[in-house]
Amino acid sequence: MQERRLRVDRRGGAGEHGAVDADDSLPRRADDPLAGLARQDLDPLSVAELEARIAALEAEIARVRLHVERSVNHRASADALFKR
Repeated sequence: MQERRLRVDRRGGAGEHGAVDADDSLPRRADDPLAGLARQDLDPLSVAELEARIAALEAEIARVRLHVERSVNHRASADALFKR
């Protein structure tokens, strides 16, 4: 059976420009939860379970984006303080 690989861009959507293999963006540790999540078989899950999974993943994406924004703002503040 041929393995299908998802192509995503840096914004998280499918695309041709700037596309990378999803596997390439995953952490390399075998015990990493994100890597395990990406390999999980979705076939046994019900529609309700899949929707709950999507909601949980969207909440995690929002949490990570907020952290990135805070980090960027913190860096910009430090750069302004030291006039980089």
